[in-house]
Amino acid sequence: MSKTFDIAVFHGDGIGPEIMAPTLDLLRGLDHDFAFHDCPAGAASFLDCGSDLPEATLDTARRSDAILLSALGDPAVRKPDGTELVPQVDLRIALDLYAGVRPVRIVPGMKTPLALPEGKAVDFVLIRESTEGLFHTQGRGTVTDEMAEETLRLTRRTTEKVCRFAFEFAAERRAAGHAGRVTSVDKANVFRAFAFWRDIFDEVAGDYPDLAADHAYVDAMALWFVIRPWDWDVMVTENMFGDILSDLGAGLMGGLGMAPSADIGDDHAVFQPCHGTAPDIAGRGLANPVAMILSAGMMLDWLGRRHGNDAMVRDAVRIQAAVDACLAAGETTGDLGGTLDTTGAAAAVMTRL
Repeated sequence: MSKTFDIAVFHGDGIGPEIMAPTLDLLRGLDHDFAFHDCPAGAASFLDCGSDLPEATLDTARRSDAILLSALGDPAVRKPDGTELVPQVDLRIALDLYAGVRPVRIVPGMKTPLALPEGKAVDFVLIRESTEGLFHTQGRGTVTDEMAEETLRLTRRTTEKVCRFAFEFAAERRAAGHAGRVTSVDKANVFRAFAFWRDIFDEVAGDYPDLAADHAYVDAMALWFVIRPWDWDVMVTENMFGDILSDLGAGLMGGLGMAPSADIGDDHAVFQPCHGTAPDIAGRGLANPVAMILSAGMMLDWLGRRHGNDAMVRDAVRIQAAVDACLAAGETTGDLGGTLDTTGAAAAVMTRL
């Protein structure tokens, strides 16, 4: 008997529900048994019940096989200390989702700002540690009239786990024809914490003698993202560095509308687009659904590998291929130069499936 996969669904704020709805329709059209469970969260939930991540929602997420999360938050709805609501960050910490996976691929039809040399392909993955680093004191930093202070924290346990995740990920990619190389991105020339990180990375690298391992400073990597992005395979970095570099990677693809992501732990995983809620275009049919659809594809790949379901893994590949075909044919939303609205762009992907 086939398994029913329980999926916790965070519909989101702003454009969130607009890109989630066709993504769920796409998943329903595949030959898998899903049970979708709605999870109130974000700005709408905060205004409704005073919590942007209610305990009942967190319980549903914990019980699910995977979590599909659309864009959450609203810049106009803030906490008393002036910061925005970021329930997605709280969810990562609550479920120990230490490995943020941010793929960067440039394919025909993307509005990349780069002039790629003939024969050069950009296809790399940034692994962002997602529970510690400079986010450690989120909401708990010290602020006075004369001084503000936040604390960066790295632990051996989590740093080792995320580095090992990166090497395992690179091994899987090498089996699919990629370079089999992991680059640690840090600032070990200035901060002792990153010298600590680098030492742990090197220890883990010793367990993978068949993979290449090297280091790069984060400021240099920001430069190399732009001038030679085709050189990289898998990178692993601290939380804040990963937050910044993942947006730069999205820019190489033409914008956040093309950027899917996953946050993965030992027992749970969240799949979500990298972009925000864009309240200025909400309800107008302008939102690009591709990042949400590709995130759902990443969910299928993770579920398939976790449960030995080869059909799910194949469908993840099919979704990526369908999106690539739409981009090449110009079947896209206006942000990529196309003429389709949100529903039309999603329908184009489904047609190609």
